[in-house]
Amino acid sequence: MTSATKPSILWVFSSPTRILAFGFGSGLAPIAPGTVGTLWAWAIFLIAQYYLNAITILWLIAAGILLGCWICGKVSEELGKKDFGGIVWDEMLAFWLVLVLIMPTSIALQILAFALFRFFDAIKPSLIGKIDRHFKKLEDIEYSTPSGAKEILWRGFGIIADDLAAAVITVLIVLIVQTTIILYQ
Repeated sequence: MTSATKPSILWVFSSPTRILAFGFGSGLAPIAPGTVGTLWAWAIFLIAQYYLNAITILWLIAAGILLGCWICGKVSEELGKKDFGGIVWDEMLAFWLVLVLIMPTSIALQILAFALFRFFDAIKPSLIGKIDRHFKKLEDIEYSTPSGAKEILWRGFGIIADDLAAAVITVLIVLIVQTTIILYQ
């Protein structure tokens, strides 16, 4: 498949790596797939927190990041594009990280976290933009031959890195807001 080809539902659901990379299909959304993937991640987290404790969720996120480097890199290789918008595994992992670090909290602060995360991920200000630009230097290269495992993992890490930076900044801001609310109650 080339970058000019739009992935179909059949293509995505023909491989476990594609299913995960496309956020169980949420990355196929025709408008704002990153936002749809983040909303899906939020829903999954709200269910998961009833069955798993925070430490277990953190371990799953860590494993998801390591696995995600391969998944995102491999699927971007198949698509022939470094950071295809429909690959939303990176948004999902990063938003799970946000949620596990701020919970328990009110729905208002969860909405604030969602809005901040999407803002930072979409606009990529400051450090987030520098990270994104660093890894996208080779984005327009056509992948005429398959890359080795090291290149695939590095490409996948590049897809995930800016989302993790957006998550860290989101968590810091939400924690400041949470602390301010507690201090002034």
